[in-house]
Amino acid sequence: MKRHSLRATLLGASLLLAPALYAADAPRPDKAPADKPDAPHARFKPESRVTDGTVTVGGRPVAYQAIAGTLVVHPKGWDDVPKPDKEDGAKDDDEDRGPTAEASMFYVAYLAKGAPAEGRPVTFLFNGGPGSSSVWLHMGAFGPRRVVTLDDSHTPAAPYQLVNNDQSLLDASDLVFVDAPGTGFSRIAGRDKEKSFYGIDADAHAFCEFITGFLSKYGRWNSPKYLFGESYGTTRSAVLSNMLQADYDVDLNGVILLSQIFSFDTSVDGPETNPGIDVAYPLALPTYAATARYHHKLPGTQSIPALMGEVEHFAMTDYTLALAAGASLPPDRREAIAAKLHDYTGLPVAYIKKANLRIDGGEFEKTLQDDTDTTTGRLDTRFSGPTMDPLSKEADYDPQSASISSAYVSTFNDYVRRVLHYGEGQAYKPEIDVFRWWDMQHQPPGAPEKLPQSANVMPDIAAALKMNPNLKIQLNGGYYDLATPFYEGIYEMQHLQIPPRLQGNIEFRQYESGHMVYAHQASLQQLHDNVAGFIGRTHGK
Repeated sequence: MKRHSLRATLLGASLLLAPALYAADAPRPDKAPADKPDAPHARFKPESRVTDGTVTVGGRPVAYQAIAGTLVVHPKGWDDVPKPDKEDGAKDDDEDRGPTAEASMFYVAYLAKGAPAEGRPVTFLFNGGPGSSSVWLHMGAFGPRRVVTLDDSHTPAAPYQLVNNDQSLLDASDLVFVDAPGTGFSRIAGRDKEKSFYGIDADAHAFCEFITGFLSKYGRWNSPKYLFGESYGTTRSAVLSNMLQADYDVDLNGVILLSQIFSFDTSVDGPETNPGIDVAYPLALPTYAATARYHHKLPGTQSIPALMGEVEHFAMTDYTLALAAGASLPPDRREAIAAKLHDYTGLPVAYIKKANLRIDGGEFEKTLQDDTDTTTGRLDTRFSGPTMDPLSKEADYDPQSASISSAYVSTFNDYVRRVLHYGEGQAYKPEIDVFRWWDMQHQPPGAPEKLPQSANVMPDIAAALKMNPNLKIQLNGGYYDLATPFYEGIYEMQHLQIPPRLQGNIEFRQYESGHMVYAHQASLQQLHDNVAGFIGRTHGK
């Protein structure tokens, strides 16, 4: 796995049932009229398959309707008024270049039966990447069925076990798992299709179009509304939260973030390419310490919260000041900081000094257990695997991704066809490589154009909070996540440009798990309880 690719459940992983559903006048999805293409040259047509099921959550059965289908969305500026027919012989330059771009976005919605739509929350869930489908959240976290994987080691090959998900969020909200354009069963086509959908702003616009289209199709405009994004899905959520409110007049009740990254200057993946910006190193240090403790590289029996508090204090004081001093750091301070880093990371002092007190994520993963030719995980540092190249500088792969990906992808491919009756003759793409096209430049609120700088969507979530001061946010993070370290998310949220009183709208939750918090059974239960409680407190009923 490329280190720069923030895979939602593989970086998000990566990115959610008490009974209820439609208002009396809302269209039933199994009786909805056949959809027609929106324009003469439309390549896609919305479609859906409807099935029924029951999930038991906390000992309580929840009956639901499952809808697997697609909605068609278009890039910003698309006109939904069809062009008039041309006279014979007339030439259309646009047609000569091919039809305009459009996307068919795949989703699976789980809608609990029995209650009016206005009283039933609806949550839109997505992983990130960018370039990841929502298979990870779907099969690992909150769908009605969950794949069983081993806690911190390689899950054996098929057959895999798919079980009732006692931690499904269907007890708290209807759930809509959404695949980004080009991923999963979602597809893109038309002129300039990659440019039209692959970028921070273009991607968010497509999701806005999907969400508003879903609200219209299923009569959910007056339902409490939530976003749940994982990994790059948190980046998307920040942009979406502001875009939905500012451009579509859709206020959200809450935004739930898992494994956050808003400012890419804070990423510990390759910070050496951005010299002078050292914040990533202190923000990753608590995760280094938690990981070293887990792998018995640190002495003592401190609890994780106690150790994290101690390391966070050092990271943001002595360590940050030492890095800021650069070449002017006195030799005795350099020795003292290196020794303290050794105490918190278990790495050799000589290695720390050779790295100029700056160890990035890949170097830590490769070096921590180097004495046994073992590579430490990235998405979840509790995982380990054989080192590919003992002479390499950085980790060459992610042991957690290698350990569980087959289980998630295999079970979903079976489940979606056998149970949801969707996907015959189609290939499901859990992840795609979008980095050849992805536009990381972003136009934040108030800026006249996209800014030529590292992506930073902190202004977007800040604008959303100021525009809707009732908006609530929950940030969830795993202690063992080295793709988007948990303290990075806390730092970003505490540096939003918002009035101090709005900081009270944000709550923080940590878990003894990794990037995919839900891959650890005990943490999944905690995540369910925290998110269900958050929705219960904030949906206004």
